[in-house]
Amino acid sequence: MKSPIPDYLKVVLDNARSIESGAPASYIETLAKADTSKMAVALAMVDGNVYSVGDDQVEFSMQSISKAFVYAMAIEDRGLSKVLEKIGVEPSGDAFNQLSLERGTNRPVNPMINAGAITAHSLVDGTTAEERTERILRGLSQLAGRQLQVDEEVYEAELKSADRNMAIGYMLKSAGVISCDPRDIVKGYIRQCAINVNVRDLAIMAATLSNAGVHPITGDHIIPQASVRQVLSVMTTCGMYDAAGDWVSNVGIPAKSGVAGGIIGALPGQVGIATFSPNLDERGNSVRGVAICEKLSRDMGLHMMDVSQIAGATVSTTVATIVAGAKEPHHPNCEREVIIFSLRGAVRFPGSERLSRALVRELGEPKPDDPGSGRYANTCAVVISLRDVYSLNTVARRILHESIKRLMGEGRSVVVVDPTEIFQLAKAEDGAKAGRPRVVKSEIEARYYIGGIGCSTISIEDDW
Repeated sequence: MKSPIPDYLKVVLDNARSIESGAPASYIETLAKADTSKMAVALAMVDGNVYSVGDDQVEFSMQSISKAFVYAMAIEDRGLSKVLEKIGVEPSGDAFNQLSLERGTNRPVNPMINAGAITAHSLVDGTTAEERTERILRGLSQLAGRQLQVDEEVYEAELKSADRNMAIGYMLKSAGVISCDPRDIVKGYIRQCAINVNVRDLAIMAATLSNAGVHPITGDHIIPQASVRQVLSVMTTCGMYDAAGDWVSNVGIPAKSGVAGGIIGALPGQVGIATFSPNLDERGNSVRGVAICEKLSRDMGLHMMDVSQIAGATVSTTVATIVAGAKEPHHPNCEREVIIFSLRGAVRFPGSERLSRALVRELGEPKPDDPGSGRYANTCAVVISLRDVYSLNTVARRILHESIKRLMGEGRSVVVVDPTEIFQLAKAEDGAKAGRPRVVKSEIEARYYIGGIGCSTISIEDDW
């Protein structure tokens, strides 16, 4: 069985492809020539599983997305109190390159506009521009899980049009916010923005924020949890510039955009999201990227203020062997294995994704790089138990229905244990085309359906 999630992401991507408004960033020569047909989206779960579709290997410069992670580095290197002395945290309502400082303090208003980001760059450890850049490149590469590189063409193009950022640098020096040479700081900041990534890199980096600073694949604790909270808070209120209010209202995920067309979203405890499409709106955010994120948030119930479902979900896997009963001693499923996937708690997108992934791993083809995968591909039946599920939101139900439809399409026998009728089989789309699963009220009923009346099972769990 193939996971339904990449197929869903492809539909979302294809739907956004019809949006033709916006244009690439015109003030940077290299970005102005970007291929506007390129599009991609990626999701990275906090346990390291990554889904991506579209042009997911195409590299583009991070631009302002780097601001969120460099802000975290500045906090690590100087401490939060020292950083707050230099950079505020209030939404500006201004363009990202506005020449302005906070009244009364002369600080940049927040670290997501250029004035704050240039200041954050100056606070990263290093006595020279090269040392600061190396520190940042090393940190971003660790977050991405691979060695990243600076796009020298983008860097040179941005340097040619850096007058406004240079003016911001001199403004910061004049106000006493930075003490070193403004030209070195601005050049380092521009070089930071010219680091290349793809959407898979960005999704993993975002998922590290979602995972309290722990890299979802390597397990390295890269960003302190307190710093993550600070970064996500500022991303929520300031990450999308003067579109932050619309973003929080419509998408509801801490986010950061860049003028090369990238957007990241980091939903705490759940998922990291990344999109790429070069056409920007008048606020400097990717038009298609915003549309994709709105769709994902709406369909998957990812808005951080959505409290219609509470708590988490777990998925456990059990294998049982059918033992013949006296009434049907020669039932064809006797001595064969049954695999049971049990869900517990409030099932939302992450819980349903874990179930979908477990189905693919246990029932699919064996993979040389994943020992144990495909080991139960020949079980006589698949049981999905919802006995301990007390809520199932819309996207979780949709993924569950689609996963079962695909199992049935492969000719597998599927039984759903659903004593409270939370599954709502009647709402499954096209269920009749691929057959419908057997829905029962109890494990005993499921067992008798699979192995015949009076059969029993040998299992590691007493309640099956």
